[in-house]
Amino acid sequence: MNPLYNYLLKLADDSFIMGQRLSAWCGEGPYLEEDIALTNIALDELGQANNFYVYASRLLDDGKSEDDIAFLRYEHEYINAHWTELPNEDYAQTILKVYVFAVYQKLMYEALSNSANEELSAIAQKSLKEVKYHYTHAASWMKIFAQGTEESKIRLEKAIENIWEYTKGLFAKTEGEDDLVALNIAPNAETLYEEFLAITQKDFADFGLEYPTNPFMQPKSRTGYHTEYFGYILCELQYMQRAYPGCTW
Repeated sequence: MNPLYNYLLKLADDSFIMGQRLSAWCGEGPYLEEDIALTNIALDELGQANNFYVYASRLLDDGKSEDDIAFLRYEHEYINAHWTELPNEDYAQTILKVYVFAVYQKLMYEALSNSANEELSAIAQKSLKEVKYHYTHAASWMKIFAQGTEESKIRLEKAIENIWEYTKGLFAKTEGEDDLVALNIAPNAETLYEEFLAITQKDFADFGLEYPTNPFMQPKSRTGYHTEYFGYILCELQYMQRAYPGCTW
């Protein structure tokens, strides 16, 4: 398989599944402004996914559209990070998911903005404008939860304890990614992870949170193996296209 195609799927699948997860909050947010804010973040992620799927479809050139790639693959063919498919749970865990993903995407898109691949660079530059807002929004809420009530801090600390072990999976590589790094098309994932650690450690100190010290990290992100939650997400995503093949709006 083309290494660039794999890499585009990595970026697209991450945004696609994260957007789908966040969309579950539409109409369920704690108050109207925040409901709209999180829904807009979900829409941004789906828009980014579409841009990468369109490019992947054109690169593959086998007659499959971006919708075919997005909706009609089997479970093992999706290579999103496990982080994106974890459940929302309460609002503290949702904000933690958005915060971590925003730090990751901000670093990724900043690096990709200087990619030798002009189309990838253009998509990254456009997406970076959105992700900067995602980061500011989520970081603000992280601080509010950490420095708010006793319950809000406990909920956030519980979320960190429950899912932090999935963070490193965001930086897992796809097949052939090292070749793209050598060509200055993609950034080095290990370097991005070091930057991620530095930023989140600094932020946690500002939030007033203890930084996680457990070295264990869940493996298998981007390998076709998924958490037990992914099948349910895929059922929702694929229902219309499976039930009514080729349907259009």
